[in-house]
Amino acid sequence: MTSAIVVGTGIAGLTFALHAARRGVDVTLVSKAAADEGSTRLAQGGIAGAVFAADRISDHARDTLAAGAGLCDEAAVHVLVSEGPARVRELAGWGIAFDRDADGRLRGGLEAAHSFPRILHAGGDATGLAIESALLRAAREAGIRIIEHAFLTGIVMSAGRANGVRLLREGRSQTLTADAIVLATGGAGRLFSRTTNPRVATGDGIAAALRAGAEVRDLEFVQFHPTVLAAGSPFLISEAVRGEGATLIDDEGNRFALDAHPDGELAPRDVVARAVAACMAAQGGRPVRLDATRVPRLRERFPSIDAAMRERGLDWTREPVPVTPAAHYLMGGVRTDLHARTTLPGLYAIGETARTGVHGANRLASNSLLEGAVFGARAAADVARGGGDHPLRATSPARAEASGDILPFSREALQELMWAHAGLIRDADGLRLAADTIAAWCAGRPAPRTVAEHEDDNLLLVAQSLVAAALARPASVGAHCRSDDMPRSPLPVPALSVPSGAAC
Repeated sequence: MTSAIVVGTGIAGLTFALHAARRGVDVTLVSKAAADEGSTRLAQGGIAGAVFAADRISDHARDTLAAGAGLCDEAAVHVLVSEGPARVRELAGWGIAFDRDADGRLRGGLEAAHSFPRILHAGGDATGLAIESALLRAAREAGIRIIEHAFLTGIVMSAGRANGVRLLREGRSQTLTADAIVLATGGAGRLFSRTTNPRVATGDGIAAALRAGAEVRDLEFVQFHPTVLAAGSPFLISEAVRGEGATLIDDEGNRFALDAHPDGELAPRDVVARAVAACMAAQGGRPVRLDATRVPRLRERFPSIDAAMRERGLDWTREPVPVTPAAHYLMGGVRTDLHARTTLPGLYAIGETARTGVHGANRLASNSLLEGAVFGARAAADVARGGGDHPLRATSPARAEASGDILPFSREALQELMWAHAGLIRDADGLRLAADTIAAWCAGRPAPRTVAEHEDDNLLLVAQSLVAAALARPASVGAHCRSDDMPRSPLPVPALSVPSGAAC
């Protein structure tokens, strides 16, 4: 019997597990924390899909390509939008009750850069939680083995093939082996001082893939969400709120987003996020405000967000609330093909860990949950038919230089460094400073022993690769904004492997 180990229990990992088990694969799911503690459960915005009669798959493809600023893989986009409706219907079959109107018809929402209201939600703004709960329940009912609180410390390679994982459980090292290894560990939002990502998003799968020799690509494309509550701990305010009519205003009450793009608050996320940052800078760093006071049924439509507002003593039905940008989603990751194969035999990557090519330079809103479901299912089919012996062809890697004096390291210092020099707006001088500082922090680091030390090493390695990728792309495009080259013109860049001299 073919066996597979899946590291990660979000929508991508769980979809893979359910599809693979159905095809007779012996699946083991591994979770860094509790199985339901990850990014999927936090997703508010919903899942996109051309499931309405008046919508067209070709329109969903066009919107995805436009948002990606010319850097999407068209074949991957075609797979996403053409197979997406089936995956959405499958989710409904697993028990996700998507929201419906008074007549019992599916309710579609509108988000930035979509030409049609094709976003499905469950429980208003609790779509991710509904999906996570239903898939996890289905996995347990199917008897799929789930190992919780097990930290991935490395990928086991034998004769050039991935055939196992090294885990840290209760302070002890453990090795598990399988015919296929699937990375579904999410992104690396904890690289930045401001992020919507949960505490577990420390780039573990991407770092493990880099150390094993797999290629990564597009790490410079980090999506910054423009509306994160700037009162208390960071809390995302879904783009769907703006889709329902909420506006962004400055200290004087002006809708400044319209000055940046004709679509205003519903322009692509990178445009809106930079407009928010520019407005904040112009008003002395003070947050801008989101005005949702005219949105009908606000509390009913967005109950989770409303609860968070109330916890912070805010009444967003009566007054605008302060918001700021924050790191939200990594468009790049481990490079994969249309079957989720990486450049290493036996190793797959899905979800935010992967760079499938569907997002290009800027993810279209609500395509991420869809990507996890579509490519999770595709990876399962490939593993079941033994496709892991045919990896993606490798390309020549770029190398980053390591230099600089040793400086005091802390995770907070790394996060502030990345926010300042590899965040919303970058330039060559800041990126070189970041590269030198990270290289200095990496030099001479002792071998990690605890989970926190492993996480720090993973963050440093992914940060090193992200900064190298940002330096290698001198032109601004999509979410990658270089202040030293403001015109948008996509340039091809090579994939990245472990930078030379990397000790992390």
